[in-house]
Formats: sequence, structure tokens, C-alpha cells
Amino acid sequence: MEEKKDVLILGIESSCDETAASVVKNGRTVLSNVISSQIELHKLYGGVVPEIASRKHIEKINQVITEALEEANVTLDAQLSVSFLK
Repeated sequence: MEEKKDVLILGIESSCDETAASVVKNGRTVLSNVISSQIELHKLYGGVVPEIASRKHIEKINQVITEALEEANVTLDAQLSVSFLK
């Protein structure tokens, strides 16, 4: 009988004022969940400023993904499915 391999999903979210990444195993087990919030920054302006939010997503996305992969003890060499919400 063939042993089933775990399915790993890297979820990436960058809507509104948060940049986040998670690694989930077999659709049920959360191995990591990293969130970079911009709430405090946007409070200065009385709400979300799209141009500032966009720039912050660009600044943070690599850091957030790297941290999520490290926390889950997964490398980019692993067979990962990717899910993205923008």
C-alpha cells in the first residue's frame, strides 16, 4: 500500500491593511500563521490609505512568507500548493 504524502498549502493574504501567510497541512492542521498589521499606521490618517497600504504589503510580503515557512519548518523546496487572497 502506497503511503500518502501530506498536502501542504501556503496561504497568502494581502487585503486591506494586513499582510499574512500561513502553512496548513492536509487542510486541517495550521502549522504557522503570521500576520503583519498596519492598523496603527492607518490610525494616524483616520482610516486606510490605499497607496500606503499597497506599499506596506510590498515591504512586508517576503518577510511574512519567510517567517511562516520557518515557523512551519517547511522550505520552498517542499511541494507546496499556494492559495492567495488579494
